[in-house]
Amino acid sequence: MHVLGIDAGGTKTVCLLADGDGRVLAEARGGGANLQSVGELEVEKVLYGVMESALARHDMRPEAICLGIAGVDRPADAEAVRAIMKRIGFKAQTLVVNDALVALVAGADDEPGVVLVAGTGSIAYGRNSTGQAARSGGWGYLLGDEGGGFWIGRAALSAAVRQFDGRGPTTRLTQLVLAHLGLSNPTELIHAIYYRDVHRQAIAGLARVVQQATDAGDAVAAEILARAGAELASAAASVISRLGMRGEAFPTILAGGMFRGVSWLTRDVQARLSEAAPRSAVRLLDVEPAVGAVRLALAAARGTVQMPTYV
Repeated sequence: MHVLGIDAGGTKTVCLLADGDGRVLAEARGGGANLQSVGELEVEKVLYGVMESALARHDMRPEAICLGIAGVDRPADAEAVRAIMKRIGFKAQTLVVNDALVALVAGADDEPGVVLVAGTGSIAYGRNSTGQAARSGGWGYLLGDEGGGFWIGRAALSAAVRQFDGRGPTTRLTQLVLAHLGLSNPTELIHAIYYRDVHRQAIAGLARVVQQATDAGDAVAAEILARAGAELASAAASVISRLGMRGEAFPTILAGGMFRGVSWLTRDVQARLSEAAPRSAVRLLDVEPAVGAVRLALAAARGTVQMPTYV
């Protein structure tokens, strides 16, 4: 038996081919495949590319596929992805879930737990001992995604233009942001952002600049990261409260590029969550989230998969 486990986020897509024991035989990577932000055609191109690449050296077809995709939570979204799979030509049993669930399974397997994902966007997701699930965040860059990379990067851009206007304090962020984007003056930001159509991932990349300025003692940058940490911890605390887990012992998994690349944020969120759930063990996800998709695909192939239901 062979399965494919796919983690498709806003920035990158990882596809793992595994055997019946969960051993990874091949890995393929592609661009972002968020259904809501890039649309069906781009998702189809990315999924086709990573699956074909993962299977290129193996003469087999998977018995089950688990797709963990950012921005997929409604039945209509899942149906759209299944339609994509039919067009691609893969006839395997297909399980479509939110990418936060595969990250949780990667970090906590089948046990109750909470995952806090901070990449380009952000979302908190949890599952308790009775199989109930809850989520907070994941509303996209226009409605939310507080504490994610785009949110942090946009705050850095705002700090730079506020300083230039005299509406905000002096900050190291101005020169660091301009250097990161290859600009010489804040007035060039309008053309760069609106006319060059700087991609959300490029703006999210400014989060590392905010970390750099914070390390140099910049108060404005430190405030941005403190607000980001508070927002992320609040999302996780909401999930913990709604699932009745505050007094329980469970893992809280920190996943996504912001926790790997912005160490200040990781420490801040860990400290805040120790108050929200004192018995929770907060740790960074140390494997690819796609590992969770492999585990779910194997369970689907064996007929033992149990999907949590939202409270």
